[in-house]
Amino acid sequence: MNRKPLKDFEFWFLVGSQFLYGPETLQKVAEHAQIMASNLNDAKMIPCKVVYKATVKTTDEITKWVKEANYDDNCAGIITWMHTFSPSKMWINGLELLQKPYCHLHTQFNRNIPDKEIDMDFMNLNQSAHGDREHGFISARMQMKRKIVVGYWEDEDVQQSLGRWMRSAVGAVESRNLKVVRFGDNMRNVAVTEGDKVGAQMQLGWQVNTWGVGDLINELEAVTEAEVDAQVKIYAQLYEFATDDMETVRYQAREEVAMKKFLDREGAQAFTNTFEDLQQMRQLPGLASQDLMLQGYGYGGEGDWKVSAMTSLIKRMTENMGGGTAFMEDYTYDLEKGKELSLGAHMLEVCPSLSDKKAKIEIHELGIGGREPPARLVFEGHPGNAIVASLVDMGGRLRLIVQDIEVVKPIYKMPNLPVARVMWKPAPDLKTGAHLWILAGGAHHSTLSYDADAQMLEDWCEIMGVEFVHISKQSSVEGMKQQLFLSDLAWKLR
Repeated sequence: MNRKPLKDFEFWFLVGSQFLYGPETLQKVAEHAQIMASNLNDAKMIPCKVVYKATVKTTDEITKWVKEANYDDNCAGIITWMHTFSPSKMWINGLELLQKPYCHLHTQFNRNIPDKEIDMDFMNLNQSAHGDREHGFISARMQMKRKIVVGYWEDEDVQQSLGRWMRSAVGAVESRNLKVVRFGDNMRNVAVTEGDKVGAQMQLGWQVNTWGVGDLINELEAVTEAEVDAQVKIYAQLYEFATDDMETVRYQAREEVAMKKFLDREGAQAFTNTFEDLQQMRQLPGLASQDLMLQGYGYGGEGDWKVSAMTSLIKRMTENMGGGTAFMEDYTYDLEKGKELSLGAHMLEVCPSLSDKKAKIEIHELGIGGREPPARLVFEGHPGNAIVASLVDMGGRLRLIVQDIEVVKPIYKMPNLPVARVMWKPAPDLKTGAHLWILAGGAHHSTLSYDADAQMLEDWCEIMGVEFVHISKQSSVEGMKQQLFLSDLAWKLR
């Protein structure tokens, strides 16, 4: 899968002013903007390039830069800042045309007011306190989807907020190009894995199409022994072998090579399959799917294309953050009163990025599907704060449910459970959290991520026009019922 590195995406910095203040002030505005862009590019929290483009002073200038941003594939969004007072009627034509994510940075070049040096020249130059309010009004009046970041631009919290929004914006841009390959159809009679694929493409840009498993089998039969040898060598570098049955491992390698060729040929970043539709395949892809996920591909079990796409996008948004993101499923609970925990796992396909140790390759009976015992990676998720996210089709709209969780070291060894496993405390607690999840319609499949947080995914939802529901420590059943009721009314009025 060939993807542009995150650092190669650009965010165009457009600074607002006007001719009223004279050429000397405009020159200072440009100098300050260039310093800010340069320093932001050096900040560790900023994952993409900040490119100062212009100090815009007229409707025509603003419209020109917006048009160019819309059609530049490297540009993932614009950042606006009003160093001086920029009459906001000048922005209307440009903002009406804007198709890229938009952040309004409310800051100022200087941190402090210079007590003895402050004069009217200083005041004419440093007017963000009211220039940005004028700009904010027109965005509100036009009901623009935008991110607002407030604070001093050199502060870490401001840079972190801006950097995380950049990741959300890249996720939105990448969403428009996302392709999901479905090997076969959904698991029969399951509701939550279904959804409006035409609506998803219209709203999110996802191209979700199905290929017969026979097409994958043809690719499987064309894989050479040399290609299998090369893939097994990769396994040996990444994982620990806990089996001598190399023939089974080699079959998983053959499946991975075939699926990767198929996905890359189609330009796809995500895929699904189901154990109900394997035809002549000897094994359900386990190790093969897990290793593909480690490379950044999204996966969804039982034909769940929504979780497959979201896993791919969240992996993209959190690129190089290092904590791990994976397809996940709530499996069973430990209901010791006051210490309730959820055990997440799946038959086979959990991404090893969740582990801070080498995963083990093991072979066990699957107990479902009627095929050979497949090789799979067995490991534990590492402790830490994380989220689980579930995108569901509510009929007429999409809803993303995000729950804060605390992953803990599993309290049992579970020696006879031959799958990857993650144990967590859901917010605000298991009983209330599960109630809220079910109340909101959350699926049994989700994406678990140590790197994404609720704000990053809320920003993505804001850009994409997706309803957002957050289950946090402060959430309650009463509050959630009211939120969902009001949200229902609001979405029906759209």
